[in-house]
Amino acid sequence: MNGFTILRSVQHYVGKIRTLRNEIRTQRFMDGLPADLRKDIGWPDMYAGTRRNDN
Repeated sequence: MNGFTILRSVQHYVGKIRTLRNEIRTQRFMDGLPADLRKDIGWPDMYAGTRRNDN
């Protein structure tokens, strides 16, 4: 493995970690909203549906 390949692997790993942290942060923020507001925007039903389709 040359340096470029290792760098790309590390960047890919860091990108995945960043995505996971952003998803967790978003979920915590949304869960902190009042229940009626969450219902109006479709949380978590809409989120759970899109997550099922991604896998």
